[in-house]
Amino acid sequence: MDTRELRYFVAVAEELHFGRAAQRLNMAQPPLSRAISQLERRLGTSLLERSSRSVSLTDAGAVLLREGRIALDALEAAEQRTRRAALATPGVVLATKAGASEELLAKLLHAYAAEPGAVPVDVVLCGPGQQERLLRSGRADVALLHRPFDGTAGLDTEELLTEGQVAVLPSGHPLAGRRQLRLADLAHVPDLPHPRWPDADGSYAPGPGPEVRDHTQLLQLVALGRTSVVLPDSVRSMLREGVVAVPVVDAPQVTTVIAWPPHSRSLAVAGLVRTALRL
Repeated sequence: MDTRELRYFVAVAEELHFGRAAQRLNMAQPPLSRAISQLERRLGTSLLERSSRSVSLTDAGAVLLREGRIALDALEAAEQRTRRAALATPGVVLATKAGASEELLAKLLHAYAAEPGAVPVDVVLCGPGQQERLLRSGRADVALLHRPFDGTAGLDTEELLTEGQVAVLPSGHPLAGRRQLRLADLAHVPDLPHPRWPDADGSYAPGPGPEVRDHTQLLQLVALGRTSVVLPDSVRSMLREGVVAVPVVDAPQVTTVIAWPPHSRSLAVAGLVRTALRL
């Protein structure tokens, strides 16, 4: 199996549609179909169940999708880290979700900058869930992730902060006057539809909630009475006028971790992690 075939299969498995996968790969559909059939013959098993209306993964296909993503991420990571190792100026790239852990991040950067031998830290602010992909693909050296929302399997991690969650609501809404809420209270609030975040390709799933790109836009939409959202308690430091936070007692706790690849030998990453643990 070569990387070209693997990329073809992952595209089809993620899209579950040969036409969309071909468009994503900038190729025609017939050679893509032939490549997948050839791969199935070589492996001696069906990877996809095809019908005139749908495409679905077989059990073997689900395994190859999971393992294929890991393999492609590893290849991209090797390329990215090799390119950065060749740069004349040393540094470390830290990925974090925009608007999350702002106070913790500011303390970490300030404390690390004062350490002997500190190198420049390039902070990449990204959308929900994207920091994990940046780390696994080698485009970041270290990341702040948030359990249970971000996956940390296969990464080295250290826990930095565990906190509850709050509902962020327009101050004039009836729920805003409650001392505490439960998730069921927020499940069906027709005047506050849940916000919609972009998928990996930048598109938005259909729904009544507003499309959002970052936390600044999200909080403005909450203040305007267009949506509500459940976020970690530390969001209180970002709240603007017209927005309140009410504890959600049955929401899962969120643990912020600092994560890095297990094979990392970067002294800068090690120094950044040591600094984070002293905060």
